[in-house]
Amino acid sequence: MNRRSIAPALLTLVAACTGDSTPAPSPGPAAPVVRDSAPPPLDPDNIVSIASNSKDHTTLVAALKAANYVTSVANPGPLTVFAPTNGAFGKLPAGTVEHLVQPAQQANLKEILKYHVAPAVYDEAALRKLAGTKLAMANGKKVTIAVVDGVLKINDATVVASVRASNGIVHVVDAVLLPPAQ
Repeated sequence: MNRRSIAPALLTLVAACTGDSTPAPSPGPAAPVVRDSAPPPLDPDNIVSIASNSKDHTTLVAALKAANYVTSVANPGPLTVFAPTNGAFGKLPAGTVEHLVQPAQQANLKEILKYHVAPAVYDEAALRKLAGTKLAMANGKKVTIAVVDGVLKINDATVVASVRASNGIVHVVDAVLLPPAQ
């Protein structure tokens, strides 16, 4: 292990040992307030920081915290995250989000969130080239990529915006991706 690879690991370890004990700000009416034991992201330009600073992704951030998945999405990557907006979570049946953020549902919530993460960087141009194919996600399941009337789709979700991050890319989507049943 060289000096360059040790420094980030040490920073992560120090941050984990000195975690902030202040409560997280209220995620808004669409999401319940959930405390996260993970330290805040170290890099202000990583995927978690971008989502945390977006008023349209408070439900996603609350879900990441409830699933104890913040650190995984804040890792160096490379990652592609399909980030559902608060409105996307609002399209789910009433009570779904509240049910999934319960501690007993942590494993199920994490599987759903992993279905929104690809372990590589796919910008919009790359995704368009993959239209008609399937893309493997972090939970081992696959999403279908399509271009319909010029619009990029991931399963039934539309990509409405894309933001580069230091550890990958965030594609904002208008629907929650639900993994196929076993």
